[in-house]
Amino acid sequence: MRITDRSPGEEGRERIGLVPENVDDLWHLSHVLEPGDRIEGDTTRRIQRDDDEMRDTGGQREHLFVTIEVETVEFARFANRLRVGGVIAECSREDQLGQHHTLNVEEHDEVTIEKRFKPDQLERIQEATEAAENPDVAIATVEEGEAYVHTVQQYGTEEYASFTRPTGKGEYARPRTELFAELGEALSHLDADAVILAGPGFTKRDANDYLSEEFPDLEPSITVVDTSSAGDRGVHEVLKRGAVDEVQRETRISREAELIDELTERMAEGTKATYGPEDVAEAAEFGAVETLLVVDDRLRRERQGEGDWEIDVNEVVRSVERQGGDVVVLSSEFAPGEQLAALGGIAALLRYRLQ
Repeated sequence: MRITDRSPGEEGRERIGLVPENVDDLWHLSHVLEPGDRIEGDTTRRIQRDDDEMRDTGGQREHLFVTIEVETVEFARFANRLRVGGVIAECSREDQLGQHHTLNVEEHDEVTIEKRFKPDQLERIQEATEAAENPDVAIATVEEGEAYVHTVQQYGTEEYASFTRPTGKGEYARPRTELFAELGEALSHLDADAVILAGPGFTKRDANDYLSEEFPDLEPSITVVDTSSAGDRGVHEVLKRGAVDEVQRETRISREAELIDELTERMAEGTKATYGPEDVAEAAEFGAVETLLVVDDRLRRERQGEGDWEIDVNEVVRSVERQGGDVVVLSSEFAPGEQLAALGGIAALLRYRLQ
């Protein structure tokens, strides 16, 4: 994320100009924008004309600069865009004012957001800005006859490629080097700054030897890690063991996994942890919250008045921050966020145990 401008807005709001540089940044913006905010940027819109020649065509698309009063926000991950719907409040064509429109924000599009930013939202923007300097990480997991490549995004891990076919002996078997070659081609095409090569047994070592010889450009970026399995389970092991932190210390995912592990350990021991909206709010009121954990999509729903919590989540966040606690918003797209969602979407690591 790149910040292009920051200035006071109207009625106590703040204006921040932003350029999302990757799909992660679009995901961050989906959790910053809320109904009632304003976003402005370039767009195209089909304009219905009065002239007879245009009536049958349904209008012509024109480039416009618009300001939208936000009503809906949708992160369309597979389309690599953020869809922001609402009413046109300002426009380079006055005849379009008050009409509904969807602003499609894509990578490298410059937009300006005007709103009363909450502290955690400003922190999210700052994290996204700092993350631009972090290396891209790929996790390659291999075992006999199988290889997988996952990318590490700020909203979670995502499978990029998978290769499965028996190796060794048998009618349908193929040489192991063919599997390693496919893996090398995928990693070369991905062009990640760092690659964590993981898996059980000696297969990953053999794969590393092959990649070092046949794909020498990959060798400096590869770190080899032991895991008990490949695929999703192997990826989870890599994250839990902190291997990603060694090459991307600011990675959001690994911190979330560590915090959830600590939460579950404390819960199992029955000490210095609590979960659920009412219990967390009570802990915040007593100043006992060391780290507040909340799932991003649940936080957004509560702020928009669409949730069912009987607490003021904004007041809980402010209370924790006033008393020196940390607030961590977990991604609902990744396993730690899913685990927290199963606990009600909000939990806390405590300074001391409450009776």
